[in-house]
Amino acid sequence: MAKKLTKIAFIYDFDETLSTTYMQDYILIPALGDKPDHFWEKANAWSRQHGADQITGSMYYIQYIAKERNIPLTKEFLAECGKNIKYFEGVEQWFDRINEYGRKLDLEIEHYIISAGIEGIIAGTSIRKHFKDVFGCSYVYGNDGTPIWPARVVNYSTKTQYIAKINKGLSKTEDRAVNEYMPDEERPIPHRRMIYFGDGMTDIPSMKIIKERGGNAIAVYRPKSKHRKTALKLLMDNRVNFALPADYRENSELDHVVKTILDKLAKERDLDVLKVKEDKKKRQIQNTLNLRGRIKAIAKKITKRRKKA
Repeated sequence: MAKKLTKIAFIYDFDETLSTTYMQDYILIPALGDKPDHFWEKANAWSRQHGADQITGSMYYIQYIAKERNIPLTKEFLAECGKNIKYFEGVEQWFDRINEYGRKLDLEIEHYIISAGIEGIIAGTSIRKHFKDVFGCSYVYGNDGTPIWPARVVNYSTKTQYIAKINKGLSKTEDRAVNEYMPDEERPIPHRRMIYFGDGMTDIPSMKIIKERGGNAIAVYRPKSKHRKTALKLLMDNRVNFALPADYRENSELDHVVKTILDKLAKERDLDVLKVKEDKKKRQIQNTLNLRGRIKAIAKKITKRRKKA
């Protein structure tokens, strides 16, 4: 019988964690006839003007501009917008390589994305195949294939509910069950076997919950950039365990840290197995002692009865 592998969850933000900038900036925003900085300035201004959540507001604003410019914002179009995304060095080779490292330790690594970006764009990326699930913003589509309503909105605070779903083994649509009680021993992936990869302030609630519950949170940043200061602040504020350059190549600092975490998880798993064996041994010894005690007690009663007789 094949040995059962221990499940580990790698959970990633997407923008500026795996990709070098926001996913919409590569194809979508240029297709809408604008430059990224100018577009986001207008989208955020619209959100403030209407008292909208920034993520919800940007989803509407993208939909509004696309309709105004007669660009069908279909699933197919969004998937095309994911094809030219640029990643940090080593990202595209990372998943197969780290999975193989995990298998050598009898660990099964499941990869997830939790992003405030558009799930439909991620669907078209070269790396989508590596993820067990993707939790991102998405639209409900009408009969003509274009958006009519937000199906899901993911922001910095709602990201944590998807961590809970991974922890409990729930699908993205199982909303009620996420708050139902489940004993820790029945949860498929405990927080201590999670690694969260993020880049900034919007990842803080997710990083914090995983770190505080025994897992590891890693703030990544573009080398030699202003993002390094943000990542180091997260480290100094005890929001993360590590602040590292977003270099996913073999033998990079990030690669070394993640492999060390996996080594530790494998050793802890092996130690837990040994402890279970020792606990079983203790119970067996105690049962034997209890049985001997009962036999002695019965023997005493028999002896007393014989003497009385």
